Amino acid sequence: MTVTGGSLGREGAERQELTVVKIAHLAGVSPPTVSRVINGKTGVALSTRQRVEAVLREHGYRRRESSPSIAILELVFHALESLWALEIIRGVEQVAREQGLAVVLTEMQGRLTPGKAWTEQVLARRPTGVIAVFSELTVQQQSQLATRSIPLVVLDPTGEPLHETPSVGATNWSGGMAATRHLLDLGHRRVAMLGGPVQWPCCRARLDGYRAAMDAAGVPVDPDLVRVSTLYVEGGLHDGGELLRLPDPPTAIFCANDLQAFGVYEAARRAGVRIPADLSVVGFDDLPFTRWAGPPMTTVRQPLVQMGATAARLILSLANGEPSDQHRVELATTLVVRESTAPPSQV
Repeated sequence: MTVTGGSLGREGAERQELTVVKIAHLAGVSPPTVSRVINGKTGVALSTRQRVEAVLREHGYRRRESSPSIAILELVFHALESLWALEIIRGVEQVAREQGLAVVLTEMQGRLTPGKAWTEQVLARRPTGVIAVFSELTVQQQSQLATRSIPLVVLDPTGEPLHETPSVGATNWSGGMAATRHLLDLGHRRVAMLGGPVQWPCCRARLDGYRAAMDAAGVPVDPDLVRVSTLYVEGGLHDGGELLRLPDPPTAIFCANDLQAFGVYEAARRAGVRIPADLSVVGFDDLPFTRWAGPPMTTVRQPLVQMGATAARLILSLANGEPSDQHRVELATTLVVRESTAPPSQV
């Protein structure tokens, strides 16, 4: 096997052929070990794999091979428990279908970082690229993908991505501000925010947008009205219920996503609170069920299908060696006003 070597540490140096035997010599391992690393096989100690990969990176390694018979896009989710994920999948699948690619879907059952088994399987499959949705690949995993020229795009990253990792998201801060401003413009002053995990940038940005709108309107934020919850119906039901049981409950609640808002609907029903006569509710995402909720839900539309499609097109561009104009793409959010918001009954 012959692989193409890069500049060998000196920019502009002449390219040359780098054999597996030469790689093995430089890494201090056997040629079969190098072959296993290159082909993403198991049975190589972590320290040994890292040593071989360091040599491959140093010499600008790029495997020279024919394209696989079936080109695939690898799509990784931390969880598949809502229509939110389905909308992302729809966007990725649209682009994959246009380009004749298959989509391989992995769910990590709530874990944010894929395990060793997933990494080895991906390296063996050699997909056109990997899209990680609400997931975090380790530096080592990113290095392994880069060594095999498998591009990575992060969609709605859970942490600050490495500067060289392209990512796709939405204007969460602007969405949070628009939702809160809408409630303030209706005359609400007891506006609660039901947020998500603040370690996730998208949730933190929505909360920051809420605070910015309140500050701009000169309305103090009551700490009792700001809650961190889970991004599921159960979170909205539990924490929304607690908000409604306060001695001075909110007249409006802005939720970090539509599932939370749907939970607040149920909490309000159980408490005998009418929406929107007694309580205005705003969600975030604009999932398909929101227009059929009772009443139809005011929400911030996040272009989920478009985000998935954008991530897929970015992967294809990177796989084709096309330079990316920007590493971070943010698509605009839009406030969609329906029937779950109205002026407070007592202003």
